[in-house]
This record gives sequence, structure tokens and C-alpha cells, in this order.
Amino acid sequence: MDGRDLGRELSTAVVAFHEAVGAHLGVTAVDQRALALIGSKGPMSAGELAKEINLTPGAITGVADRLERAGLVRREPDPGDRRRVVISAIPGAFGQVFAGLSAAMDDVVARYSPQEQQVIADWVTRTVDVVKEQTRLLSAAGKPAAGRP
Repeated sequence: MDGRDLGRELSTAVVAFHEAVGAHLGVTAVDQRALALIGSKGPMSAGELAKEINLTPGAITGVADRLERAGLVRREPDPGDRRRVVISAIPGAFGQVFAGLSAAMDDVVARYSPQEQQVIADWVTRTVDVVKEQTRLLSAAGKPAAGRP
């Protein structure tokens, strides 16, 4: 199996895992993306979140509703502007679903020397950058017309 085949296999496995997470929690892939963003950047308003993941404020309301029902976020008044609501991740709630994956990945990482881990980290970082750029380009191009590939 060459690198491209392995890349596709990894991508497919990650998508399948996130579909299973979504089914388990009752959230969508977009919801998971929003939660990951809130988890990494901290609490944000619905408007800020909408801009970050390129959704309308109305769509973000649905995202926040599903995440709140799943017990993954809470909505609170913005301390700086009581008219706004801030969406915050509930610490540890999402991590419980990933505990098994995290432990298994720790075992995988332990098989490699620190030098090998650096090379792997470099490859993953560069791959993430490429995927983000390709996502940006596809998003900027818009959707193809019906019946067009």
C-alpha cells in the first residue's frame, strides 16, 4: 500500500469514527467541528462561531441546541455584553467519548522513538495544513451546479 492509499484509508477511518461519535452523542459532524473549535479557542458568541465555521447565525442556533441537549456545551450571558450569549464547552464532556481512542493512540505513540515522533508530527502538521487549504479552496469555489461533478 502506498502513501496515497494509506492517506485515504486514514481519512475514511477518521470520518467513520466521527460518524460513530455523532451517532453515539446525537450530534452532527458540523456540531463536532464547532465543539472542537470552542474547546480549543474558548467560549464564543454564536456570531463569532458562525464566522469561524462559515455558517449562518440561524444554523449555529441549531448546532448550539444539539450540543446543549447532548450535555457538551452551555449558553451563558456574555459578561461583557449581557445582550449576547456565549457558548462554552463543558469541561471533560466530549473527552469521555474519546477516552478509548486516546489510550489506544498513546500505545501507538509509545512504539516510536522521540525522533520518529518528531518526523510523524511534522508529517501530520503538514498534512493538516494541506487539507485545510484544500478545504478553503473548495469552499471558496462554491457548490457545482446540479448534474455537474
